[in-house]
Amino acid sequence: MLSLSVPSARLPLRAGPLRAPPSSCKLREGPRGPSPTLVVKPLACKAPASYHSALLLHRRRVALHPVAATATTTSKPVLKDTKKYKEWDSMTAKFAGAANIPFLLLQLPQIILNARNLLAGNKTALFAVPWLGMLTGLLGNLSLLSYFAKKKETGAVIVQTLGVISTYVVIAQLAMAESMPLPQFVATSAVVSAGLLLNLLNYFGWLPGTLWLLWEDFITIGGLAVLPQVMWSTFVPFIPNSVLPGIIFGSLAATAVVTARMGKLSDEGIKFVGSLSGWTATLLFMWMPVAQMWTNYLNPSNINGLSAFTMLLAMLGNGFMIPRAVFIRDLMWFTGSAWASLLQGWGNLACMYCFNSISRESFLATTFGLLLWLGFTLWRDTIAHGNSSPMTSLKELVFGE
Repeated sequence: MLSLSVPSARLPLRAGPLRAPPSSCKLREGPRGPSPTLVVKPLACKAPASYHSALLLHRRRVALHPVAATATTTSKPVLKDTKKYKEWDSMTAKFAGAANIPFLLLQLPQIILNARNLLAGNKTALFAVPWLGMLTGLLGNLSLLSYFAKKKETGAVIVQTLGVISTYVVIAQLAMAESMPLPQFVATSAVVSAGLLLNLLNYFGWLPGTLWLLWEDFITIGGLAVLPQVMWSTFVPFIPNSVLPGIIFGSLAATAVVTARMGKLSDEGIKFVGSLSGWTATLLFMWMPVAQMWTNYLNPSNINGLSAFTMLLAMLGNGFMIPRAVFIRDLMWFTGSAWASLLQGWGNLACMYCFNSISRESFLATTFGLLLWLGFTLWRDTIAHGNSSPMTSLKELVFGE
């Protein structure tokens, strides 16, 4: 067996001029000062022979342990079960596609109920549906449509398009009942028409990039202006009516967008401004059930104007989107879907149960089903990604892999 010996320094045969030792070498101190005798440390002095020996030793270790040496150069984790990973990938895609069914029927019961009240001349029943909450959800759907159209997520694009159209029909009914002011309805109609057209053209690649950037800047500024204004207006008259929130945040958003387009921000700043539209859309969408629940609290007598089937469809549709969002580690998508499923769906059902609008058996069955679905999602995702616990999957979702 080859033995590796530590090289030693040999004294020269003839005396030569002394040279200053390297900084890593030390002179042996004598009683009368430093002595020319050197204490040599081969690796510390970086001698060529010692470097050669260390290289041989490293190669020998690699030869004896090739698997360990290869593992040190591999940074990407290897999945434990590729088959289950692919199965869960396909299954979550099917769940996202199945969400189109409840979203297609989401506003249909509310639309039918509103139509009956309008035909019967009972316009006050439509005041149970807050137009600010519907407008918030509509703008959120429109912004999320742009987000998913850019990512070419076909299933999510269809879902958001159906959400925009169905919510707009409800808003039109509210305008007919004079629950929503006419100027706001006209402005909403113009934005919805332009947004659907631009997203359609961009999805098929027929829209110039410059025009799409202008649309993204518009929804970023508009979203940041509308979100605080809607949140403020929800609690009027308990707080004074004011347009300052929209003006202030809209101005800040315009300044941030212009600065980013001029290249005055760092790469992190430009990335942050680019993500504002998506997160603003999510927050707009998330505020919709809050506005609805606040209206239920202020006017419990009008809660009969709500459709329990609509709330159930909202819970199912958003619940079907949760597994896909968790699987691809899209925190924004997961946040919006989970919030809407828990508040817009289950939360409003809880309000209706508290006011005896639905039976206890129906509410308990809905609650149990939602908990089972969330547990199933985390369990399958944990197995597919080869994680040790569901908390690991949630940590990867929040903080990234």
